[in-house]
Amino acid sequence: MDLTEYRESECEQKRAEDLMNLVPGGCYSALDIGARDGHFSKLLTGKFQFVTALDLDMPSISHPNIKCVKGNIAKLQFDDNSFDCVFCAEVIEHIPAKSLSQACSELSRVCKKYLIIGVPYKQDIRVGRTTCYSCGKKNPPWGHINTFDINKLKNLFPLLDVEKISYVGDTNISTNFISTFLMDLAGNPYGTYEQDEQCIYCSQKLMPPSGRNILQKILTKVAIYIEHFQKPFVVAHPQWIHILFKK
Repeated sequence: MDLTEYRESECEQKRAEDLMNLVPGGCYSALDIGARDGHFSKLLTGKFQFVTALDLDMPSISHPNIKCVKGNIAKLQFDDNSFDCVFCAEVIEHIPAKSLSQACSELSRVCKKYLIIGVPYKQDIRVGRTTCYSCGKKNPPWGHINTFDINKLKNLFPLLDVEKISYVGDTNISTNFISTFLMDLAGNPYGTYEQDEQCIYCSQKLMPPSGRNILQKILTKVAIYIEHFQKPFVVAHPQWIHILFKK
């Protein structure tokens, strides 16, 4: 699915609407972390007079009220309390574990009043994992290195108070140790190889396996069967969690 198709999906539209409903009024400036195509940056201009769009690569967004900057979430080049609101959705699940606390500390530091965080909720990142056929290592789906629940998120932002929490979607997608092990042996043929994110270990593009032998096909079927058997026992939970923090 390309980015335009993704933005137009019903699930994504609900997620975007919920995030924007959390955005407080009466503020002047906002920082959009991980701006990418500028989708949320443009939406934020309806709430703020001035929006800074930041990404690892310089964003290309044409809008009179948006300033594009290149930057690293773990080393933000802004003064303390620079923005009335910092907006960070679909970002910190990608941050390496060694940098996660520092990145969250930076988000807290540069926000003057509010911080909005949006992440997958209790995601089982064993589902949809891929095998990199350049280095042989296993990758989580969509480059989602981290998983979150409410307590972990609160602990990452200890200096901020929770103003509001909302949830979007519903999922019971999960797997187990045995199915994960078998899928790894089978080469993870059904992983998220369509993702733009590269291998987190060697930075090469992830490509699906070019072919599978009989044993790998059998292992795949057994893994799927075991997942199907456990499905009635899996408790559904929200797909996304969105939090409005206040300083």
